[in-house]
Amino acid sequence: MINLEDRIASREAVVSVVGLGYVGLPLAIVFSDAGFRVIGVDRDAERVASVNIGESYIEDVPSETLRRAVSNTPHRLSATTDYDALNEADAVIICVPTPLSKTKDPDVSHIASAAEDVAKRLRPGMLVVLESTSYPGTTKELVLPRLESSAGRSLTAGKDFFLAFSPERIDPGRTDRTISNTPKVIAGMTPRCLEVGKALYSCIVEELVPVSSPETAEMVKLLENTFRATNVALINEVAIICDRLGVDAWEVIEA
Repeated sequence: MINLEDRIASREAVVSVVGLGYVGLPLAIVFSDAGFRVIGVDRDAERVASVNIGESYIEDVPSETLRRAVSNTPHRLSATTDYDALNEADAVIICVPTPLSKTKDPDVSHIASAAEDVAKRLRPGMLVVLESTSYPGTTKELVLPRLESSAGRSLTAGKDFFLAFSPERIDPGRTDRTISNTPKVIAGMTPRCLEVGKALYSCIVEELVPVSSPETAEMVKLLENTFRATNVALINEVAIICDRLGVDAWEVIEA
């Protein structure tokens, strides 16, 4: 098997990011800045065209930053709608959306579709990472089976390829917390998968937080989102009370 860690260390590895939204595009740029050739894949042709001419559609990504990454030869960022571009990739990071349905159930169809597209092009030694937010068990129950039975073959995670989950921690609008200086949780399907995943992300993130299983990492993300939403809801209620009492809510918070 190709030693992927050596290719990562030498920056010979090609990184592909599937899904170029508010999570995927910044991630692709950071990997490009770290010296990797990066291929972005997205089904949205307009989005792909914008990337390739260096015009950003993400508020947190200045067009100047994107243009630099696109022209960063030989470690340039390019984008395509053709999933066959994954045939060149050594590491594939899935950053597709997971919206809620009308009944508030998680819509994981984008993850399933991306996993199938990756599975068709999976080859020995490849690393696949899921970053999309989803319920605990998604990596093991939804992504793993598709990869292990890709193209009628029988492949084993940790032996033939590597699979990890590392939840995105983008906080739109913040400039003090970036991808690089925000601690990043990561888990592998096997200990070997974890080591390879850490080798990749350590190239762009200052602090990695490894956990014992993808389910744990998936639960970490849900707890973080719930904690944030609960605190926002709480402080909104306090602000309403303060307003009715004629009290300065910001003074209360600061005190």
